[in-house]
Amino acid sequence: MKGRILLVEDDETFRGFLQTVLEDEGHEVEAAEDGLAGLRRLRRESFDLVISDLKMPGKSGLELFRETRQDSSPPLFIFLTAFGRVDEAVAAMKEGAVDFLTKPLDDPDTLLALVRRAIESQGRAREYLSLKESEAAGLPPGELIFAGRAMQEVRKLVHDVASTTANVLIYGESGTGKELVARSVHLRSPRGKAGFVPLNCAAIPENLLESELFGHEKGAYTGAVQARQGKFELARGGTIFLDEIGEMPLALQAKLLRVLQERIFEQVGGSKEIKADVRVIAASNRNLHDEVAARRFREDLYYRLNVFPIQLPPLRERTDAIPLLANYFLHRFSRQMGKELKGIEPKALEAMEAYPWPGNVRELQNVMERAVILAQDKVRIGNLPGEIVQRTTPARQESKEILKSTEREIIVKALRNNAGNRRMAAGELGISRRTLQYKLKDHGLLDE
Repeated sequence: MKGRILLVEDDETFRGFLQTVLEDEGHEVEAAEDGLAGLRRLRRESFDLVISDLKMPGKSGLELFRETRQDSSPPLFIFLTAFGRVDEAVAAMKEGAVDFLTKPLDDPDTLLALVRRAIESQGRAREYLSLKESEAAGLPPGELIFAGRAMQEVRKLVHDVASTTANVLIYGESGTGKELVARSVHLRSPRGKAGFVPLNCAAIPENLLESELFGHEKGAYTGAVQARQGKFELARGGTIFLDEIGEMPLALQAKLLRVLQERIFEQVGGSKEIKADVRVIAASNRNLHDEVAARRFREDLYYRLNVFPIQLPPLRERTDAIPLLANYFLHRFSRQMGKELKGIEPKALEAMEAYPWPGNVRELQNVMERAVILAQDKVRIGNLPGEIVQRTTPARQESKEILKSTEREIIVKALRNNAGNRRMAAGELGISRRTLQYKLKDHGLLDE
């Protein structure tokens, strides 16, 4: 894993040597000749790691380190120090520095190993955050995402685009699994080991959305009592997923466009340029082309995002996936509630397959959670909500009426064939005379 490093060293020869060693390893390195120049850099730009001399004229490395501790995402620090100043370096480690090395540097590989561990630990922290968000979301395993014939084209598109750097725009009704598909693109991409950071643009108040995206400095607005990282910083090296992008205010759309064009952004109340090393996947349940025509969405942003569109079918168009999805939710909620259920009765599955699911997979999940709570031995049709059960009732009633009408016609025909003789008609029908008498009464034929 490679990082963006600021090297602060007042010895020009040693600084040039370290920069070459780090760049040969693949890191992006910026250099500063002293602590004051380093601070100016840190105020303008964002870095993963600072490698700094401890003793410098003007501003020491320790002072530089302390001035960054109030930042929303302070960089990691490794110090370089003369042997006689080891005590100061140890004190810096107690305050949060990663480590220190003494000068002169005998073996550059020691520094490279230390840098590698520091940057990998930062990447693992972002990956852990993404994993906790995934667990909190209660997402189903990958094999269920593309269940159903209608999702096979989506599977192919995800496979085709994942390895590229293209922006992706996912369309679909609410509850169709847009975030799941976005995660699939991310996990199959070269960024798959870094973080996946989702943000629902419709769930955040307009006045706070910019801060959620880009972070803010302390005191940037009323209530900003401390600096805070935004989603773009948390997603560094990985993917940011902007759900319901059509809800983003026009003013903020302009700032997002700048990020996509220039790959940099600034925190609210800040002036430091931060590199946006992220892949952007957006999603909408609106037709953004129509939103552009209505002047509610910027045309230039639309074309930036709509590089690779993916349309998700609603659940009513993939009813062949309902048994698989329903049984997955059955087992998941059964485990959570400590219940042992034997499955779903056929009538219940038939009812679910006949229902149009306006809330899509999210609605199916909620229905199954309720059904598991109510079920005793297995999920039965009576455990389903009334709107699902009632939808199947007219069809069943119609079938019963057709059967009854057909039976009446057969009985009438048998009576005519036998000149009204009920004993002979019963014989022709293969039923007893008493059964025929009951059916004649049931069909209102006793007087005929």
